[in-house]
Amino acid sequence: MKKIFFLFIASAIVFSCSKEKTKEIDTPNKGQITIETDESFKSVTEALVERYTSLNPDTKINLVVKKEDLGLLDLLDKKARVVVMSRELSTEEKQAYDTKINLPWQPAKFAADAVLFVVPKNSPLESISVETIYNELNSDKRKLIFDGTNSSNLNFIAQKFNKKPSELKFSIINGNENVAEQLANYPDKIGVISYNTISRPFGEEAQKLRNQLKILKVVKDNMTYDVSLANLKDMRYPFTRVLYFLTNEAYYGLGNGFIRFSCQQLGQIVVEKEGLQPYNMFKREVQMR
Repeated sequence: MKKIFFLFIASAIVFSCSKEKTKEIDTPNKGQITIETDESFKSVTEALVERYTSLNPDTKINLVVKKEDLGLLDLLDKKARVVVMSRELSTEEKQAYDTKINLPWQPAKFAADAVLFVVPKNSPLESISVETIYNELNSDKRKLIFDGTNSSNLNFIAQKFNKKPSELKFSIINGNENVAEQLANYPDKIGVISYNTISRPFGEEAQKLRNQLKILKVVKDNMTYDVSLANLKDMRYPFTRVLYFLTNEAYYGLGNGFIRFSCQQLGQIVVEKEGLQPYNMFKREVQMR
């Protein structure tokens, strides 16, 4: 009888622990996670989070703004469930992902953004060549102003020129918006910011910044490109970049639910409303009766 009693108690404990463990596992429509994004993509990520959580009121997504490189480290250390990236990971970073996360490296692409070169509205400059950008990044004049070290903008430009960020010469004003707002104080400089900082068509802050800035066209191989959606879609603008999610979630929980939403039609509509180019295009059909 005692043996049966102890077996019953043991089963109850196992059941209780199993129940508690089940409670900890989130689902696509219930739970809480942390997502990290570089400040350059804050606007579009914030819009996606707001839309997703409004459709799934039992979810809570803590959006943390952190430099791209640091966000990747937090993902590997499992301090964040999802991160937004824009640059290609190095071989070593992919190996670290494979080792620490033990999942296939599978980026979930959701938007085309761009790195812009901007000057004050009254500047006589209209364009800048890829060659000039490269030369300025090797000049002691440090004419280009980035939003910080470890930032997505600097990482992406360095990667485009097959350089390490530490090999480049540049100035810093922390934050994309601060670069845009303070640029008028440095008339001989050129700001380097993300398109998403100013892309939201009806965003009050984005409109204010657009009124202060002139976006330089980029010249490459004797062709001049602006940052139109058509040029982002075809990746003709030389500094177009694709935004993608990485996750360490090994099951279909809140992280993967959010990623799937962002890459499918409703999420892509949010991306479009942000003024960015959706990565996954959906054919729109109108039925006439």
